[in-house]
Amino acid sequence: MRKKLVGRDWQKQRVVQSILKDVRDDLHDDALVHRILHEKVSQDPAMQHETFGQRAADKLAAFAGSWLFLLTFVVLLLGWMIFNAVMAARAFDPYPYILLNLVLSCLSAIQAPILMMSQNRQGEKDRLRAENDFQVNLKTEFIIEDLHHKLEEALMGQQELHEALEALTAKIERSGGSHETDAPSL
Repeated sequence: MRKKLVGRDWQKQRVVQSILKDVRDDLHDDALVHRILHEKVSQDPAMQHETFGQRAADKLAAFAGSWLFLLTFVVLLLGWMIFNAVMAARAFDPYPYILLNLVLSCLSAIQAPILMMSQNRQGEKDRLRAENDFQVNLKTEFIIEDLHHKLEEALMGQQELHEALEALTAKIERSGGSHETDAPSL
């Protein structure tokens, strides 16, 4: 008999612990929902403060990926080669164009890391934008659920009023249209 009582107490204790855990989880969820609903979440990641180097890398990457850069680069290369071919004996970089090769190597050695830094920053901006979109969508979902709940409550209240009105109308009709004012209790 004693084991049976101890077993029941243990089961009750487990049920109480389970209920307390659910309450704690609900409170945590409520706090999270409250934070999401009352904080402004729509932020533009591009509006964050950037360092001079970050702005320079972005601008250089934007220029290096443009048609203007490509056309300018082709014109300069052709100009360099034509000038040195025409000047023949007095050329500063004769035919194998070793100096041009050095300039192109230096340009690519400098340009590649800058482009990679800009791509990394763009990836970080995209990640922040996706995270921000998720928070905005989550907040919108909570607001829609809240509005849906309020609409259901309003419809239920309207249904109750309609039923009370029908009951009152039926009561008036049964009493033969007398002017008694027996209002149903709501």
